[in-house]
Amino acid sequence: MTSEAPSSLVLTLGDVAGIGPEVLVKAWARSDLTTWARVVVVGNATVIRRAVERFLSPSERFAVEVVEDLRDDRPARASGPGREVLRCWEPPGVPDTSKVAPATIDPRAGKAAHDWLVAAIDATGAGFFEGIVTLPLHKEALRAGGIEAPGHTEILARRCGLADDHTAMMLYLPPGNRPPKQGLGVIHVTLHCALREVFDQITIPNVERKIALAANGLKPLLGRDHPTGRVRLAVAGLNPHAGENGLFGSEESVILAPAVASARSRGLDVVGPIAADTLFARAVDGEFDGVVAMYHDQGHVALKTLGFDRAVNVTLGLPIVRTSVAHGTAFDRAWPASGPGSARFESLLAAVRVADLLARSRRAAGAAT
Repeated sequence: MTSEAPSSLVLTLGDVAGIGPEVLVKAWARSDLTTWARVVVVGNATVIRRAVERFLSPSERFAVEVVEDLRDDRPARASGPGREVLRCWEPPGVPDTSKVAPATIDPRAGKAAHDWLVAAIDATGAGFFEGIVTLPLHKEALRAGGIEAPGHTEILARRCGLADDHTAMMLYLPPGNRPPKQGLGVIHVTLHCALREVFDQITIPNVERKIALAANGLKPLLGRDHPTGRVRLAVAGLNPHAGENGLFGSEESVILAPAVASARSRGLDVVGPIAADTLFARAVDGEFDGVVAMYHDQGHVALKTLGFDRAVNVTLGLPIVRTSVAHGTAFDRAWPASGPGSARFESLLAAVRVADLLARSRRAAGAAT
């Protein structure tokens, strides 16, 4: 298979009580998703068919067929003008989610979202797919279903045999007509933990790992018109004003500056620490391709404010490709009693496009070795 061939991706349905099914069917019916990637959905076919009937007009509706064997690689069949049959893989042993009530925390939905993700990871590792794209799960439902991992990123890391701190979440805004026009990634040193735990997790080795993951992860996403061809990174300060020379904390001088110096000694184009309130403005202006943020909201608030509807979540450091929508389950507007539903599908399209790009890049790199 050449690097120009469409990638083969598996898309996990996530928590069926949320907006994931609505996002999926709208994207399938109203976009060109199926023209540049071959997608199989792992989830519950009954729920998807219900979403087709609930959220699409009669002229938009498409058929959903269950995939019995992943080795069945038949060409996609038309389900209507410009639409393919959606192929849904239902792995055995997963809780039945067809009776899960909308917008509720249900252990069946949490366990199923976990099991679908694990099945996707294993199938991708076995070579059936080139990458995974995930729709949102609900962390409370995950816990109610008996799963201790706090979210997708940690499940992925552990299933791939990695420690949590050897992977990183990157929120990525692809290039577009709105700033940052060159695209921008934000990588998080710490992720799903209480703020009081952040300081314990910020160490020189952890920051160094995240800088290296950012450089490697962003490299395939640089456009052909990039000014340098090298990933330009900046590390955000932890404390206000990046510590103000020790007045507001010493982490910048004791931990962050040595980590940056070590990364630079290995040839990486990285600067910092820089106060976060000025750093993101500079990044939006095109000075940096990536920002290494210290904690969840420091990175998420900035990126989602810039482009909530087109942001993509990418897990760095895995042996497989994984991207995701950047939004949650949105129980407050999931499966409304009437009306067309308000969920948008742009983030899913962006996630599939980025997964396709990363999968092709890996395929080309493998062919070159």
